[in-house]
Amino acid sequence: METRKIPAREDVAAQDKWAIEDLFATDDAWREALAAAKEFIPRVTAFRGHLAESGETLLRFFRLDDEISLAFDPIVHYAQRRSDEDTRVAAYQEMVAQVTRFAVELQSAAAFETPELLAIDDETLNRLYAEAPELENYRLCIDRVRRRREHVLSDKEEAILAAAGEMAASPDDIYSMLNDADLKFPDATAGDGEKHPVTHGTYIPLMQSYDRVLRKSAFDSLYSVYGQFRNTSAATLSAQLKQLLFYAKVRKYPSTLDAALDGTEVPTEIYRNLIDAVHRSFGPMYRYVELRKKLLGVDELHMYDLYVPVVEGVEMKFTFEEAKEIALKALAPLGEDYLALIREGFENRWIDVYENEGKRSGAYSAGARVHPYVLLNFKGTLDDVFTLVHEMGHSIHSYLSNTRQPTAYQDYVIFVAEVASTCNEALLMEYLLSVTTDKKERAYLINHFLEQFRGTLYRQTMFAEFELEANEMTRRGEGTTADALCALYKKLNEQYFGPEMVVDDEIALEWARIPHFYYDYYVYQYATGYAAAIALSRRILREGEPAVRDYLGFLSGGCSADPITLLRGAGVDMASPKPVEDATALFDSLTPGLGGLFHFMWLFAGPLAAIIVRKPGAALFAETLAAFLELTLGNQWGV
Repeated sequence: METRKIPAREDVAAQDKWAIEDLFATDDAWREALAAAKEFIPRVTAFRGHLAESGETLLRFFRLDDEISLAFDPIVHYAQRRSDEDTRVAAYQEMVAQVTRFAVELQSAAAFETPELLAIDDETLNRLYAEAPELENYRLCIDRVRRRREHVLSDKEEAILAAAGEMAASPDDIYSMLNDADLKFPDATAGDGEKHPVTHGTYIPLMQSYDRVLRKSAFDSLYSVYGQFRNTSAATLSAQLKQLLFYAKVRKYPSTLDAALDGTEVPTEIYRNLIDAVHRSFGPMYRYVELRKKLLGVDELHMYDLYVPVVEGVEMKFTFEEAKEIALKALAPLGEDYLALIREGFENRWIDVYENEGKRSGAYSAGARVHPYVLLNFKGTLDDVFTLVHEMGHSIHSYLSNTRQPTAYQDYVIFVAEVASTCNEALLMEYLLSVTTDKKERAYLINHFLEQFRGTLYRQTMFAEFELEANEMTRRGEGTTADALCALYKKLNEQYFGPEMVVDDEIALEWARIPHFYYDYYVYQYATGYAAAIALSRRILREGEPAVRDYLGFLSGGCSADPITLLRGAGVDMASPKPVEDATALFDSLTPGLGGLFHFMWLFAGPLAAIIVRKPGAALFAETLAAFLELTLGNQWGV
């Protein structure tokens, strides 16, 4: 049978591509802007040795920094977005390399900033504020630099570290080229003999197929190729871990975790508390695995059985137009102002919709100041609808921060980045449960909700634990070889999934396909963000306008306060383990295990009631619960 084709970039319709021209009309216009931006370097170096001269001098320096930020923003985004459109195009790879080199030059030129700010005594700094009252607008920027005094080096040493920035980015660059541009996977074969292309974009939809032969074939296809490059992948990740350790040691941090989280003002206890809280909740995960095995009717539950819905006979497919309409209805509780921004993104081509040959895998939102850019690889699945609202959550967060905050405080830190996206996902699930009348579809959605918990709260925490331990292995001087990384990763899978899961040998290579391990302790924030989002969505639906007002204030906050303070303003205290504990408790109440079905029946009066009790309300969810139990477990409880 004929293999389905992935289109070339030039064959994708214009309306399905993002509006790259909103950044620059042509590549030549980009080159002109980059050349002009290089004039910033002598303007920056002219301030060397003069920051403490007067309040006006220091104010002019920070205003120049704002000017550079605004000018450099479209230059960076154009190069990166062009490269992601087709990672095989050498010209756009070179653009990204030029941007990286220029960023390093700028950082080197400005390396004197931190040492000079630290050298100013408090009395002199107060005088500078008095001399130039508008300098108060940058007080938080200055305080953040001075807070990290013990981790800052001399002027010359900072210049050396800045100059090494391009070299330090090499592991991520190498991984991206290998993973996105070079790796090709054999076609998967379905039970009827039909061939299916295996790409980063098609892999998860193939894993969701009810055809177990196809799922296993796709699983084997993917990991057979990663197995061929296991040593290259390990060497690349090892280089990433070593460069993180180098910078942590040079800056006098006790660990790479301390170094990474200090930059975002997040206590390391939050990272470790997350892992501990999830470890205490392995029981619900084990019961869920046991339930999944029973409902699929398999003798052994394998890793390629994790994504297929347990409710058979349901295939929820959506066009992109349908997905956009659903998104608008689901996000209606956030108010008309929020919806107007969503419509603007839909109508003005913020989104690059479909997969094409060479396109970067996955999905993201890039918060350019002209407007956000969203990369999708839309296939029409339910997951793709969730991905759409997820990335638009990031986009509106970026848009509001960019338009409501001064330039210096527009970039929010990564700890809060995943809150807005996952809050949108929670609202989408709420909406779908409230409007779906087909019993099987509602059961399918309950399964999907369970999968969100497994995939976000548990899976991302497992990733976080792997990343932490791999960094610790490097710190201890242990080799992070392919064998060592695979052994660690398989052990964690066995721990997180429990005795009823067959942890296939191939899954030990999964670390090699996770780009987030090059993002320096990023993944834990998916889990903490999910916990925060569950709490926020419940408050929004329960309290309405006051909660929406607080939430939009959070989205508009940028980095005008530390992330824990910003979230407290929205009504969630992430310094406490309670949000994570509440989320795992909700998963527990959603997960009927052997001997625990009564707990599941009680669900509609439990934690999810705070979300569900509105308009169609608890009666609808009780009906959904009854349908789920009837379809999956029989009517043994008389519901």
